Amino acid sequence: MHGSSPPYAGSNRMNPTALMLSGVYLLDHVCERAEARAVQNAIAAVIREGDKVTYDLKPSRTDPTAVGTSEFADAVIEEMNA
Repeated sequence: MHGSSPPYAGSNRMNPTALMLSGVYLLDHVCERAEARAVQNAIAAVIREGDKVTYDLKPSRTDPTAVGTSEFADAVIEEMNA
């Protein structure tokens, strides 16, 4: 993962996909490939659906339907449990 955004810390606004994909790489590294694919596929599904994504993944960055970091992460977890 590259770069940090200290001004946005605690704002529940940033996209956690890079952090989640770092976890996918870790799971692959420790040979937990099924788990890695489950996380990766859930992230892709949430982004593809587009309803529960952060502002930077919306067509307009001012889209009021954008969700926060926590809500995006919750959507990925829900997708994994589906």
